[in-house]
Amino acid sequence: MGKHLTTRAEDYSKWYNELVVKADLAETSAVRGCMVIKPYGYAIWERMQAILDKKFKETGHSNAYFPLFVPKSLFEAEEQNAEGFAKECAVVTHYRLENDPDRAGKLRVDPKAKLEEELIVRPTSEAIIWNTYKNWIQSYRDLPILINQWANVVRWEMRTRLFLRTAEFLWQEGHTAHATEAEAVAEAQQMNQVYADFLEQYMAIPVIQGVKSAAERFAGAVDTYCIEALMQDGKALQAGTSHFLGQNFAKAFDVKFATKEGGLEHVWASSWGVSTRLMGALIMTHSDDNGLVLPPELAPHQVVIVPIYRSDEEHQAVEAAVAPIVEALRNADIRVHFDNRDTHKPGFKFNEYELKGVPLRIGIGPRDVANGTVELARRDTLTKQSVAQTDLVKEVTETLEEIQKQLFLRAEKFRAEHTTDVDSFDAFKAVLESKGGFVAAHWDGTEATELAIKEQTKATIRCIPLEGKPEKGSCVYSGKPSAQRVLFAKAY
Repeated sequence: MGKHLTTRAEDYSKWYNELVVKADLAETSAVRGCMVIKPYGYAIWERMQAILDKKFKETGHSNAYFPLFVPKSLFEAEEQNAEGFAKECAVVTHYRLENDPDRAGKLRVDPKAKLEEELIVRPTSEAIIWNTYKNWIQSYRDLPILINQWANVVRWEMRTRLFLRTAEFLWQEGHTAHATEAEAVAEAQQMNQVYADFLEQYMAIPVIQGVKSAAERFAGAVDTYCIEALMQDGKALQAGTSHFLGQNFAKAFDVKFATKEGGLEHVWASSWGVSTRLMGALIMTHSDDNGLVLPPELAPHQVVIVPIYRSDEEHQAVEAAVAPIVEALRNADIRVHFDNRDTHKPGFKFNEYELKGVPLRIGIGPRDVANGTVELARRDTLTKQSVAQTDLVKEVTETLEEIQKQLFLRAEKFRAEHTTDVDSFDAFKAVLESKGGFVAAHWDGTEATELAIKEQTKATIRCIPLEGKPEKGSCVYSGKPSAQRVLFAKAY
């Protein structure tokens, strides 16, 4: 298995692209800008899905499914949303092919089969869902509606990168309807917290919660809450967003409800989503020059066992010793894989699982069988130790917890070292050039300043932190008054 990756220091982007392919996570497909998520990559996504799905249900949400296609007239109903996504839309104009009379065996679009109304392949589902909610909501008794869907969406990206930006990607999108503004705001905030907890507790990625500036907001939202993470190359990654939509979509689709008092009011809304982009965040937060590093909570295999033997007799002895170990680990709810392939040597397997980021590797050979021990190797620190088979379940359980904790602490330390307060535009530019990361700076609150900074430095306002302390100061760019620091960074 050709393991050698370009190092992160040499070329971070190339390292990332090679790692995604060599660790068997995904590959580019025959469809321009689209990816094939391979079984190992999909197994990680399935774990993310299962955990998030449980969290959504615990917060009162149900899953449903809405159409992939959105009639153009519905898509146009909420103007800001339509304008925001217009340049990324894939559009269906015809519904049939026919034999091409000029080229045998070839097909062409049947010109007579033009759709009366063009269909947009959903870039996001607010339009089709709010048109549906119109039929579901008449009275305050019908509220709240708390729905999520697991789906694919299409945004016609020109410059793509596996997991981070592809023309089609997988995600979940929550869409909720409420009787009051306060409920809709609380919903948007609650789901942003759910995302933050998921990233920190399961992905071992520290995040900063905040709100987006007006220029960075979701098209059609009144407020966008977000979680921002920092990657090892000093660039930020928006890991999830939750939007308070006000009554914008209810007004666009005329969704009203009879209040308790007998009045008629527009419904309040939220929407929220995370996507397969989280796979990119996972890779770029923890992995190293040897390959993927997975937090135990999300690893498809938390432990892999590699048998070492020279003869059939040794093979049988090792196999017999492994069987009770596998059973004991499974009984302790540990996801274990015994790699008993006789087509590959142990050294190859060691390399393969290092590259694939399996948190713990157990090596067991004839000497271990005789001594009642195994060799336990940690992926995060690349350290090994000999452990008695009788202590193995306890040792594995504790080590997996330790790995999960250490990955988070390591990422948190990196973020702390790469978050810098600056008070002048020269210092702002110098920090971005020298070490990147989050730059905490005063901003005067205007879009003009935000745009000027972006044009000159490529840095954008990642968020106005929710836990930011009020602090009077002067905008680093314009010198005008500012009430608190905001976080800038170059971003994916």
